[in-house]
Amino acid sequence: MDILYRTGKASATQVRAEMPDPPSYSAVRAMLRVLEEKGHVSHQAEGLKYVYVPTVARDKAKRNAVKHLMSTFFNDSPEQIVAALLDVASTRLTPEELDRMAKMIEKAKKEGK
Repeated sequence: MDILYRTGKASATQVRAEMPDPPSYSAVRAMLRVLEEKGHVSHQAEGLKYVYVPTVARDKAKRNAVKHLMSTFFNDSPEQIVAALLDVASTRLTPEELDRMAKMIEKAKKEGK
């Protein structure tokens, strides 16, 4: 999906060429077919090949992925997922990033979220 979001559209061959240590061509085609069955991409014929395009906006897909991650690994707890992110990223977060995150939390408190 990242490749399709970055390129806008791509054939299976193009997707495979963009992948580090790519699987076989047939595995990439199968993956694209599954993504299409799930409604994440659609295809259009361009000459003799199919070109795949994302059908879900990147921001919506990002929110859905975070919701899925939170429900699967963090018991639907935003607090647990934030704690895990802070634990993993604590050595890489700058004071400015931490300040921005604190402001987001304060804004959410004020808005009643």
